[in-house]
Amino acid sequence: MNNHIPKNNKFHIPAWWITVFMFWLGWIFMYADRTILNPVMGDIQKEFSLSNTQLGLISSAFFFVYAAFQVPSGILGDKIGKKKVLVPGFILFGIFTAVSGWAKNLTMMLFARGITGAGQGTYYGPQFGLSSEQIPEERRSFGAAIINSGMAVGTAAGFIIASWLVYDLGYNWRMPFYVMAVPTVIVGLLILFFVKEKVKEKKEAENIEAPKASIKELIHNKDLLKIYVTVFCSLFGFFVILTWLPYYLQAERGIDGSEIGSISSLVAWVSIPGALLWAKLSDHLGKRKIIAAPLLIAAIISISCIGYLPTTNMVIAAICLYGLVGKLALDPILVAAVADNVKPEQYSSAFGVYNFVGMSSSVVAPTLAGTISDSTGSLASSFYLSAVLLTIGLIAFISIKEKHSTKN
Repeated sequence: MNNHIPKNNKFHIPAWWITVFMFWLGWIFMYADRTILNPVMGDIQKEFSLSNTQLGLISSAFFFVYAAFQVPSGILGDKIGKKKVLVPGFILFGIFTAVSGWAKNLTMMLFARGITGAGQGTYYGPQFGLSSEQIPEERRSFGAAIINSGMAVGTAAGFIIASWLVYDLGYNWRMPFYVMAVPTVIVGLLILFFVKEKVKEKKEAENIEAPKASIKELIHNKDLLKIYVTVFCSLFGFFVILTWLPYYLQAERGIDGSEIGSISSLVAWVSIPGALLWAKLSDHLGKRKIIAAPLLIAAIISISCIGYLPTTNMVIAAICLYGLVGKLALDPILVAAVADNVKPEQYSSAFGVYNFVGMSSSVVAPTLAGTISDSTGSLASSFYLSAVLLTIGLIAFISIKEKHSTKN
């Protein structure tokens, strides 16, 4: 336990507070980078003369490489040091955010987004490893909740900044990438200088060899596999929304470009109180299914309504409902369910596989949604497909033999 990391001598700030703040910032820029693309997809499509399938490939290229780096970066972080993996990767993704704005054709854009995904792929495992080392055990869920809220803030910020720069101020679609690149690199350097890493004893480091046996055990854990099915289905719908919602609102709902960022960001803003409420309720009851099942049902209804409802105000209401019950709100409960179903010494492996499986859906969703749109002439079918997959996730999750966790 690293509870003895010294406080900041001048201001007496506990080191774990600084770590939480830095990693909160990290997630903001990680998710902002992902969402600055989406409000300007129509402009990129016109300039590069792309089909919707090709447009979806831009996001898929990013997430394919991002998902592929999850397990290797976690293993490498344990071997050579988490900051040695995380910081160069973070700076690399900041640099290639700018390169994405410089891309002159689809091939260059795919390459730039792929390298950006590689840089971001070094963050998840090392970051949660470092934060788990530093946050006192009795405050670990609180610290993790603050860190995770950066995802929602970043999602909203990316939508708003891109649409504001391009549609309000009249800049080219490339400008959001340039604007985001510089502070991203700065945050990487701040993490380097301000986040402390626990120095492992040699014997302790040698004891980290055991994940192979635990991974084999995870594969045979039926309840854990059902949770993985649920997270894949949940993230599929989330990445359809994350990638295509701004384009859908503009192209099919006729909403002005300057407004699509604000409307799309509602998913993220509403999810923050939702996630805190549902997670606290789940911990209080010591159960997961009784909270997750209604959330999944509401998510199925809301994502279907985004594609079906006739008026703009109704669609906005459906977007808000999805934010309250969808992926960002459901994720803390799924994470807790993983922890309920594995031994403490399996946490690292279990969460590594969890994130890999979940993010695998992000590879499929953007391109498949684009292909469906090319075939049907509308993105509405992709929202309906997302609802079908969420139904599968619901069935998988309610069939779990729930372990009753201890109430806080």
